[in-house]
Amino acid sequence: MLVGLAITLFFIFLAFFAPVFQSWGWLQNPREFLANTPQEAPSAKHWFGTTLLGHDVFSRTLFGAQAALQVVILATALSMIVGVPLGMLSGYLGGRLDKALLFLMDSIYTLPGLLLSVTLAFVVGRGILNAAIAISIAYIPQYYRVVRNHTVSVKTEVFIEAAQAMGASTWIVLSRYLFFNVIQSVPVLFTLNAADAILVLGGLGFLGLGLPEEVPEWGLDLKQALEALPTGIWWTTLFPGLAMTFMVVGLSLLGEGLNEFVNPRLRGENRK
Repeated sequence: MLVGLAITLFFIFLAFFAPVFQSWGWLQNPREFLANTPQEAPSAKHWFGTTLLGHDVFSRTLFGAQAALQVVILATALSMIVGVPLGMLSGYLGGRLDKALLFLMDSIYTLPGLLLSVTLAFVVGRGILNAAIAISIAYIPQYYRVVRNHTVSVKTEVFIEAAQAMGASTWIVLSRYLFFNVIQSVPVLFTLNAADAILVLGGLGFLGLGLPEEVPEWGLDLKQALEALPTGIWWTTLFPGLAMTFMVVGLSLLGEGLNEFVNPRLRGENRK
């Protein structure tokens, strides 16, 4: 968990301070390309080299972390905002609402996440918010199922029955007594979904369905660099790919560590 946290904080640092470094003159504008030599190998002037059009790879790689975090955090937050309340309502109220939501969420869950995101990206178009919406739909069923199952098990506890006997409304029971007892696994799911969302965003960018072309994004950079790879231009592919890989690994390690932290039994089993 500590290794994953360190990697994640490193990318968050890059995302926040990349514009600051640019204003100080330490980073080139990731959209500037006319003043650079196309496909220049890594050097003291361009640490990661330049692309076919002349973009500075180092600058675009750092700014790519900013775009990735913006879309991923927004996508996972949207799915959590929708999935958690629906799971609580479904598990607490039951009945036809529970059956209808279960059928809907199971239907969405059976679809491959990337395929669903690609289909929605065609509909909503390109952009940070649009990409976040396209990615978030695939994760809503996961939050719904986890929270709903916890709610079903917790709502039979004595303190819930006592609150109901005292005349507490559904809103009071859900917000005051159920919420903090059913979201223990949500942070774990958030980090794991964020790791997966980076790959989905990269896939959308590679297919030309993610962010606008003027926004530095790792998937789009990999697509543009693919044609030059057979000619020996390796740096335009290597560095965006490594950045995406390390960010996914960091979030995955953080999620697995959080999972052990919130599940003491699992932590004890792993130590044996």
